[in-house]
Amino acid sequence: MTIRAATTEGGPTSSTALLTDHYELTGLDAALRSGVAHHRAVFEVFARNLPDGRRYGVVAGMARLVDAVARFRFDPPVIDHLRRRGFLHADTLAWLADYRFRGHIDGYRDGELFFPRSPVLTVESTFGEALILETVLLSVLNHDAAIAAAASRIAVAAGGRTTIEGGARRTHEEAAVAASLAAYVAGIDVTSNLEAGRRYGLPTAGTTMHAFTLAHRSEEEAFRAQVAAFGSAGTFLVDTYDVADGIRRAVAAAGPGIGAVRIDSGDPLTEIAAARALLDELGATGCDIVVSGDLDEFRIANLATAPVDRYLIGTRLVTGSGAPTAELVYKLVAVADEPGPDAPMRPVAKTSQGKTDRGGRKVATRVLGPDGRARAERVLTVGSASLTAVVDGRPLQVRYAEHGEPLAAFDPDEARAHHARALAELGPEHLALTHGEPAFHATDA
Repeated sequence: MTIRAATTEGGPTSSTALLTDHYELTGLDAALRSGVAHHRAVFEVFARNLPDGRRYGVVAGMARLVDAVARFRFDPPVIDHLRRRGFLHADTLAWLADYRFRGHIDGYRDGELFFPRSPVLTVESTFGEALILETVLLSVLNHDAAIAAAASRIAVAAGGRTTIEGGARRTHEEAAVAASLAAYVAGIDVTSNLEAGRRYGLPTAGTTMHAFTLAHRSEEEAFRAQVAAFGSAGTFLVDTYDVADGIRRAVAAAGPGIGAVRIDSGDPLTEIAAARALLDELGATGCDIVVSGDLDEFRIANLATAPVDRYLIGTRLVTGSGAPTAELVYKLVAVADEPGPDAPMRPVAKTSQGKTDRGGRKVATRVLGPDGRARAERVLTVGSASLTAVVDGRPLQVRYAEHGEPLAAFDPDEARAHHARALAELGPEHLALTHGEPAFHATDA
């Protein structure tokens, strides 16, 4: 399913202009007073560091981001609200009423890997136009990239076994939809979230819950009702009372062709081994075992030798598995000293302790060795002598919007395939779940 990035099918259509912080608009107000709001400028999104122990980050949310920019309009109700608040000058309100982002957006592809100092997103426009996008851009990218990184690690730990995202009830309702998409891009196979399925065309799955079993007078009756409704190929939740008894009753109801049983409690290693042995004893040798229950990449890795066929992951996945933000920041890197579309820009950067940045607009390539494995991430400053040097590797940025008009179509399956290709460029040492430093630091070396 291909979705235009600026009109995400089935998604929200309201203005995103107030999904921002108060100081974005007071900063704009002052910039309009000084005149710098009309000067050319470049902002970049990057992470100074990755969350502790992470070897790589994963980009997600670019299509949602471009859509949010397209809907960043100060329509009459929004202007009326701001006027009533009374903290902006009248000419600032008039400027906002006419606001349209008319600049350029470049960034890494959805599913791409990133590392410290990678220029994940570049926004070029006037200072005022680009300044007030900071909060909404970071809201989207920090959330979606955090979920994607967790999802990638979980999918790697699963080792090719089916993974199901089922965390909607553990997060905000809209965050749940975004999390489903980010997880799918980064390798999770299926979601339980029907809105994500409708909006983005993702595969969805699910059967019954403990409440269904408890609502019947017995477990046998519940399983017979499930067979009557869905046939024997579904997944039977067998741990409402006793796992072994549940398996026996499920096989009795569905027959040896039963599709799967799900275990959501107890000690996974013990329960899974016993379940497999019992299923085989009952003749249900083709029955899959689905495991759930607060799983993350580390618990899944511990089950690598267990006879698990599918993993259902909820809370840990949709909250970033210990890293709920990707730690991305949005910083001014170049600005002109006078207005005009051709005014030259000078590089700017913070120099405060611990937050030293590198000024100037950047371009990035993933440097690959003869074996196709990533060797480095090279980030060069536009205008530098080294930029003309031949760089072995592949370019990492694509254009998402030009003169304010969205360019890229978004296909979740292509983003998923791109992530798989990018991940295959890493060595096995960079895919290990053991805590360590990032695989690379983006550098101009």
